[in-house]
Amino acid sequence: MLPLIITVAAVGAELDREQQPNLPISPEDLARDAAECADAGASIYHLHVRDDRGRPTMDVEAFSRAQEAISSSSDLIVQFTTGGALGDPEEARIAPLQLKPEMATLTTGSVNFGSDVFLNPMPLVERLYREMRSVGTLPEYEIFEAGMIANAQRVYAEHGDGHHQHFDLVLGVPGALPAAPGVIPFLVSQLPAGATWSATGIGKAHLPVTHDALAAGGHVRTGFEDVRYLEPGRLATSNAELIRRVGTLASEAGREVATCTQTREMLQIEPGGTLLV
Repeated sequence: MLPLIITVAAVGAELDREQQPNLPISPEDLARDAAECADAGASIYHLHVRDDRGRPTMDVEAFSRAQEAISSSSDLIVQFTTGGALGDPEEARIAPLQLKPEMATLTTGSVNFGSDVFLNPMPLVERLYREMRSVGTLPEYEIFEAGMIANAQRVYAEHGDGHHQHFDLVLGVPGALPAAPGVIPFLVSQLPAGATWSATGIGKAHLPVTHDALAAGGHVRTGFEDVRYLEPGRLATSNAELIRRVGTLASEAGREVATCTQTREMLQIEPGGTLLV
């Protein structure tokens, strides 16, 4: 099996320090967190940012400071969110891409999020995709429902330029696909040949999804955005602690943890842009 890519979703848009006191918010926090995550085995840092009051923002300058802080303390691939917080306007979601991140997330359809709706109409999906590719950014397709795989393939067929395709299967969001037995094998069966994929289990779904991904040869995302607790009643002390748990499970499953260099090779990324095939 391929070496295991571990993505850390370190911040998110919904969490605050009352819920997770160790949440990294400032650029200095992010630099320290990124170094710890890299040492623990992460190779991709999925990035949301906050303003000076700790509120989620899509401000370009805030992304620039965070990107610089992470890159100054580690060799992690910095992956921007383009989802932001629920309700962020289209222009705000697109704006940080001008910083040319190596990767960015692309949710390829609309989906229920609890009592809210995460809106991603196809014209916006296509616009985000074209903007990513125009600056050399590799999209990571975020899959919350099975039909989003077909949507991603439609966008790639109509606008793609031969880049590597990478998916993240997100399970356990209330209102979207559950982390039920058989879901991951079904989703993987729908992916295009040659694609790589990771899996994200939200909350209690994290460990079952991690085990299934490891067994199926996929990759894993973890971090405060997705899971706050290391065990029932005990908050994780850091993102690195969550990464180390995934690394331990990988070792038990006979999977090597990928370095940043190996991850760039697998995803066909070179620093500063995508290496086309």
